[in-house]
Parts: sequence; C-alpha cells; structure tokens
Amino acid sequence: MKGKKILFINGSPNKKGNTAKLAEQLLKGRDYETVSLTDYKVYSYGQNYEDDQFAEIVGKMKEADVIVIGSPLYWHNICGAVRDLLDRFYGPVAPGELSGKKFYFLFQGAAPEKWMLEAGEYTMKRFAAMYGMEYAGMASAGAEAEKLSETLQ
Repeated sequence: MKGKKILFINGSPNKKGNTAKLAEQLLKGRDYETVSLTDYKVYSYGQNYEDDQFAEIVGKMKEADVIVIGSPLYWHNICGAVRDLLDRFYGPVAPGELSGKKFYFLFQGAAPEKWMLEAGEYTMKRFAAMYGMEYAGMASAGAEAEKLSETLQ
C-alpha cells in the first residue's frame, strides 16, 4: 500500500466519532486524507446551486487509489450525507469512471440489525460495481476493520 493515495469520506456529523474511529482502525499506520461531508456543500439530487462542491469531492475520488466511505447507521440505513453523495453520481459521473480503485465501506451503529447491515452493504457493492471500483469489503465493528485492514497490504 506504500505510495497509494487513500481517501476516507466521513459521512458522520461527528468528525471524531465512531465512524472516524473505525476508519482509524482500518487505515492504521497509513497516510490518508479525510473528507468530512459536513464540511462540504453537496446538495440533493436535482438541486443546482453555484456553491455546490460535489465536483470537488469527485475530483478527490478520481485522484485516490483507495476510497473508504464511512457512514453512521441512521434510521436503519446509510446517513443522508452519504446518500446525497451517491445519488449525485447519476449523470455527472459515467459508469466505470472510477475503475481501478479499491473501495471499502464502514457502516456503524449502536445496535444494527443484520438486515440493516446487509441493505447498506448491498447499496455500496452496487455503487462500487457501477463506477468500476473493486469492492474490498465492509466493516461495522473494530475487529472487522482490523481484519479488513490486512487486505490493504
């Protein structure tokens, strides 16, 4: 993983919360850039405002070799900030445009049920596949993140 550019996109409004801690476990010992979605204006699909920063985030994703998206589990699903980011890909980003990148998903909540985790992972697997990324796995707890970290070698 030496020399690879790693981008962590944090969907949590708590920049140093459990989602960020899970990323620290996954990416332990590696340099990575964090994009906290709460610091960016990414409007909902269909909205068009001059100060929108969606293209800036996509640019960072295109520069990265490894992309990690982290989301807290809100209302039984991926958080709104991550959902908005994914929704916005339709149209501006061509299928396969992120080919060659490795993709990880971090999804954590206080007491997620199995079906919630499965639904989130299904969405992220489909997202990765549509844009050409290699889906490397999901972690929802520290032990899973540490095990998944071994695949970053």
